Amino acid sequence: MTSVFQGRSLLAEKDFTKAELEYLINFGIHVKDLKKRGVPHRYLEGKNIALLFEKNSTRTRAAFTTASIDLGAHPEFLGKNDIQLGKKESVEDTAKVLGSMFDGIEFRGFSQEVVEGLAEHSGVPVWNGLTDEWHPTQMIADFMTVKENFGKLEGVTLVYVGDGRNNMANSLLVTGAILGVNVRICAPKELFPTEEVVNYAEGFAKESGAELMITDDVAKGVKGANVLYTDVWVSMGEEDKFEERVNLLKPYQINMSMLEKTENMDGDLIVLHCLPAFHDTETEYGKMVEEKFGLSEMEITDEVFRSKYGRQFEEAENRMHSIKAIMAATLGDLFIPYVQ
Repeated sequence: MTSVFQGRSLLAEKDFTKAELEYLINFGIHVKDLKKRGVPHRYLEGKNIALLFEKNSTRTRAAFTTASIDLGAHPEFLGKNDIQLGKKESVEDTAKVLGSMFDGIEFRGFSQEVVEGLAEHSGVPVWNGLTDEWHPTQMIADFMTVKENFGKLEGVTLVYVGDGRNNMANSLLVTGAILGVNVRICAPKELFPTEEVVNYAEGFAKESGAELMITDDVAKGVKGANVLYTDVWVSMGEEDKFEERVNLLKPYQINMSMLEKTENMDGDLIVLHCLPAFHDTETEYGKMVEEKFGLSEMEITDEVFRSKYGRQFEEAENRMHSIKAIMAATLGDLFIPYVQ
C-alpha cells in the first residue's frame, strides 16, 4: 500500500493538509513510544541521508542524525565549508549530484528558494530544517508537544510573543491555522507578520475554525493562553540588530508577570521555546547583552524557564521523534500504519 507522503518533500507547512500534518504529529508520538519501549523501527534500512547545513544548530543536527540511525539509515553531515552550494556550484547542479548519491536531503540555511531548488532538481525527498521563511520540521515537534500536554490540538490557544515576522512566527501562525489551533502573534507593530503570511493563515483558519489575532497589546494577546511561545530576539544573520530588538522587545519578554496576565496559571498553561534561549548570562551572547544593555535575561526569564510551566526540553527531544516520523513517512517504501 503506497502513501500520500511517499517521495514528497517537506518545504513549508502550507503545502500540507490538516489530515497530513495530524498524521505526522501522531506518527511522531507513535515512534516516540517505540523508542521509549526499546522497540526497533528501522523503516529506512540501508538508506543514505545528506544533511546540508549553512546554519549551525545543535537540535536540528542531533535530531536528524539520531533519527536517521534509529531508522537504519546513514546520515552524512555536510557543513557550509564542505559544500560549494551557490558559490562554485549552482543549486541545480548540487541537487542533481546529491540526488544521485543520497536517498533524502535535509537543508538548513537562509534561502527558501534554495531548499525549493534542491527539491525540484534532486529527484529525492528534501526536508526543510529551517530557512528564513519557514521551519516546518520544528512545527511537527511543537504541535506534537502541545498534543501530548493537552490531549488535543483544536481549540488550544497558542500565543507567540516576540519577533512576529521571523520564520517561527510565520510557521506557528500558518500551521496552527491549518490544525484548528487558535494562534495569536503578540509583537510590536514594527515586527508584525507580512500580509502574505497573514493571508495564508486566514485562508486556512476559515476552513479549520481557528481564531487568529495579531496584536501589540500584551495583556490582550496573552489573556486565556494555553501555550506561551517565544524565540530569540535576534535571528542568525541579524546580529547587527541587537540594540534595535532589545529596545523593541523588552515589553514582550516571557516573565511571571506575563504568565499572570494569562489568568491561567492554575489551569492548562505551558511555555515553549525552540531554543537556544537567552535566559541567563551563561553564554557569550548573554554576557554581551548584559554588558551593552544591562539585561541579564532576554526573551524569557530564568524563573519561567526553570518553572513547572516550561516544556522546552520535551519540545527539543520531540525534534528527534517528529523528524523520524517525517523521514519514515516520505522516504519509506510502504505506508506505515500505527494505532493513534
